[in-house]
Amino acid sequence: QLQVVESGGGLVQPGGSLKLACAASGFSLDDYAIGWFRQAPGKEREGVSCMSDTGNVINYKDSVKGRFTISRDMAKNTVYLQMNSLKPEDSAVYYCARFRSQTFGFCTPSRVGTWGRGAQVTVSS
Repeated sequence: QLQVVESGGGLVQPGGSLKLACAASGFSLDDYAIGWFRQAPGKEREGVSCMSDTGNVINYKDSVKGRFTISRDMAKNTVYLQMNSLKPEDSAVYYCARFRSQTFGFCTPSRVGTWGRGAQVTVSS
């Protein structure tokens, strides 16, 4: 069974940092593209950052460029999202996702094959 499980969400003050982890099981990270999405109340789910199967092709949403970093540990079969300089508008449920192929296209939900259950990130003073 192909699964991804997020961890590391929480409450942080503006300007703070959080690191999300996504543990994959049932597949290897070099078999599929993988990504992070988020969804705030009343808004559509949007791609935050995506990584190809090789790890060499990476995409970031414009509003998080320079603040967020996606990475992976192949030995742990885990993907991370390091989030720095967090803003209140970053508050959302963050989802890890496995794409159905080795590439992620435009990092949109339509190409996702497996979703995690989500991790709440709240940025507030």
